[in-house]
Amino acid sequence: MTRWHRAAPRAHPGRAPGPTPPEADVADLRAANLRLAYDDRVIVDDLDVAIPAGRITVIVGANACGKSTLLRALARLLKPRAGAVHLDGRSVHALPTREVAKALGILPQSPTAPAGMTVVDLVTRGRSPHQTWWRQWSTGDEQAVADALRATAMTDLADRPVDELSGGQRQRAWIAMAVAQHTPVLLLDEPTTYLDLAHQIDVLDLVVDLNRHQGRTVVMVLHDLNQACRYADHVIAMKSGRIAAEGAPEDIITPTLVHDVFGVTCQITPDPLTGTPMVIPTSRHHTPA
Repeated sequence: MTRWHRAAPRAHPGRAPGPTPPEADVADLRAANLRLAYDDRVIVDDLDVAIPAGRITVIVGANACGKSTLLRALARLLKPRAGAVHLDGRSVHALPTREVAKALGILPQSPTAPAGMTVVDLVTRGRSPHQTWWRQWSTGDEQAVADALRATAMTDLADRPVDELSGGQRQRAWIAMAVAQHTPVLLLDEPTTYLDLAHQIDVLDLVVDLNRHQGRTVVMVLHDLNQACRYADHVIAMKSGRIAAEGAPEDIITPTLVHDVFGVTCQITPDPLTGTPMVIPTSRHHTPA
C-alpha cells in the first residue's frame, strides 16, 4: 500500500496572505533517468525531476520541448523507454491502476465528455477509483461530489450538460471531477488552452484555492510565462527534452534563461501586483530606447 506523509504548501511571495490550509496527504512524485519517445523519436532523454510536495509546479518551454510528454509520463499515460517515474518510491507502472488513481488526478489537454453527460455525472466519475464490488456508492462519495462542486463553483450548474457549458465552465467541471477523486496530486496539461483571459484567471485562481485550502500538490503545463511566474511556487523550464533550469520564479526567470529557452530577447521587471518576474519581450518593431 502506498505510504502517505504529511506536508503543508509553502507561501508564494506574490500571493495575498490567506488562511493556513489543513494538513494534506501528499505523495512523493519523482522521475529518474527518464527517456520518453513516440515511435523512434526521442522527446525526453536522461531526465531527473522531483516534484515539490504541497506546492504548485509549472512546466514551461517552447513548443515541442517535451512539456506535455513529461506530464504524460508523470501521469502514467506514457511508459518510459528507460528510467522510471516513482510514486512514494515505487514505479508507477508497478502499482495497481486503482492505487495510482487514488494518488494522481489528471486533466489532459482538451478533454471531451460523452454527449449529454451532465456536470454531476462527470464529477461522479471521479469516485470510480474508490468503488469496488463490495463497496458501492456511499454517503461519503455523495459528500465528496458535493464538496468538489462547491470548491469549483459548479453547484448551480450540476444538472447542465457539459457540452452546453462555456469553455471556462467546462474546465472547472473537469477539475471538479479530479477534485472528487480525492487525490493528493493534480496533473493539469494546459488547463487554460482556448480560454479567454477572464476564464484563464478563473481556472488558475481555482488551482491556487485547491493548493492553499486543500494542500493539493499541483503540476501544470502552461504556455504563458507571466502566468507561470504569478501562480507557480516552482518553475521547471524545459529545452529540447531536458530541464534548462528549475526553482522559484524569482530565482530562475532571467533574460538569459528566456533567450536560451524561448529564443526571445526580453526585459524583466517586477509584476506591479505580485512582485513576481514579469517578462516584457522585445521585437524588431519594439526595442529598448
